[in-house]
Amino acid sequence: MEHYKLDDMFKGWFIGNFEPTLQSTNDVEVGVKKYKAGDAEGFHHHKIATEFTVILNGEVEMSGKRFTDGDIIKITPGTSTDFKAITDVTTVVVKIPGANNDKYIDQ
Repeated sequence: MEHYKLDDMFKGWFIGNFEPTLQSTNDVEVGVKKYKAGDAEGFHHHKIATEFTVILNGEVEMSGKRFTDGDIIKITPGTSTDFKAITDVTTVVVKIPGANNDKYIDQ
């Protein structure tokens, strides 16, 4: 058995092509992400990866829709979304595949 701390990982990502990581792979990325109310990201998309976001707790707004505890959002390649934490929020994010440099900011 081995033991690690999420706080020691790269921005909450603990599986994927990051340093440090628990499993170095380009097949998938897995992270637990924590945001403060008001944190936001502008519209972006992925050309290769499908992203699954689970809202563990809190409330977010993505593409003008509100999501809360237990919601799962699937974002397919080419689909743009933004992100705003309405409250403090914790998410689990899975990206398949873990394609490097696959985040494109929409202009």
